[in-house]
Amino acid sequence: MRGLVLRWLVVTFAIVCASYLIEGIRVSGFFSALFAAATLGVLNVFLRPLILILTLPINVLTFGLFTFVINALMLKMASSVIPGFHVEGFWAAVFGALVISVVGWVLSAFIDDRESGGIIDLKKKDGNRWG
Repeated sequence: MRGLVLRWLVVTFAIVCASYLIEGIRVSGFFSALFAAATLGVLNVFLRPLILILTLPINVLTFGLFTFVINALMLKMASSVIPGFHVEGFWAAVFGALVISVVGWVLSAFIDDRESGGIIDLKKKDGNRWG
């Protein structure tokens, strides 16, 4: 549970960083960024896998670069739902999604994945048995 809250705060901080770095992204306060991070999380869990599957041929043809467009779409969708969080235009959404991804990736490197259940550590014991 602690890992989930930490990741939520990391994405919140990444959204605030994006609002400072990208001119077309505005966040009115911390709670708007917090709700935007929660909305992005929900969209990424439920809608993003479906969109990735539907756009797989285009994603393969562009060597995965179309994923930036999908991330920008998720960011625009979140901004349309959350008051106090606004993304102006396509390129602001693309660069904002890039900043959020990079900042989130860097900060997530400092979070221990063992708390969130992300790593299963198996060691070989007694011949062919793993445990």
